[in-house]
Amino acid sequence: QVQLVESGGGLVQAGGSLRLSCAASGGTFSSYNMGWFRQAPGKEREFVAVINWSGDTTMHADSVKGRFTISRDNAKNTVYLQMNSLKAEDTAVYYCAAAYGTRWSPRLSKLYEYNYWGQGTQVTVSS
Repeated sequence: QVQLVESGGGLVQAGGSLRLSCAASGGTFSSYNMGWFRQAPGKEREFVAVINWSGDTTMHADSVKGRFTISRDNAKNTVYLQMNSLKAEDTAVYYCAAAYGTRWSPRLSKLYEYNYWGQGTQVTVSS
């Protein structure tokens, strides 16, 4: 059983930056592809970014491409989401998730590919 704990959320002005962290425990971190998703009030949870088990392959949603960057540190069992040039529409609860396995697939943008989820961290961008 893998436990995921997000941190780093908060209130920021439009144009600002935040870095989210997700600490994993209870499993072999490098056995998982790791993703970030977000859910705004009244909307469905949506894909933000994913990184493969070794950290050398990433995929970002079009809405965040060029502004957000996912990374991981397997020695620290942690995945990060650096968010720059934040916009009001980035306001949401951000969740990290773990997908067991090292196979890379475009389906890693889908919620059903993930086995474990964190509790989420709130990001609020004021305009």
